[in-house]
Amino acid sequence: MWLTTERLLLREFTADDWPDVYAYRSDPEVVRYLPFGPASVEEVQEHLARCVALARSHPRHVYELAVVVRAEERVIGSCTLALLDYEPRHATFLYLLNRHYWGRGYAAEAMRALFEYGFEALGLHRIADTCDARNAASVRVMEKLGMRREAHYRETIWDGAAWHDEYGYAMLAREWRALKTT
Repeated sequence: MWLTTERLLLREFTADDWPDVYAYRSDPEVVRYLPFGPASVEEVQEHLARCVALARSHPRHVYELAVVVRAEERVIGSCTLALLDYEPRHATFLYLLNRHYWGRGYAAEAMRALFEYGFEALGLHRIADTCDARNAASVRVMEKLGMRREAHYRETIWDGAAWHDEYGYAMLAREWRALKTT
């Protein structure tokens, strides 16, 4: 599977992507607000092997794609759409970018392409997820995508020292289509 945007290529991961993936997955700042910590080389290689296997699964439920800057032909992150088994036509999402590429609009650009695929090609009804309320950059990305904040969950994240809030964001297919016409 390949998706293209003005500046990006979203493609399936390969085992050879591990050095670029390790560059961002091992960075504590990149995974700061996520439920997993920095990854080792072995963990990255195992994860990429799972990505390759998931890409071949039928029916497919997880679309985890490499985010490649077309001008550089370099993997700078990942974006994921995960279909929910327990709720038909609903999905969650995740994106991670090498911090040297933050603040350039790449996350929103990649996620727009993935949302387009989810709503149009996969026929999804709803895409939703949460983010740590302290993660202002993710809040900006979700709002830039046109997502609606539906919830403020109080003290749901334990970081080993304190409880933190998280926000729930969502978008419906009809909202996505309305945004495209404006």
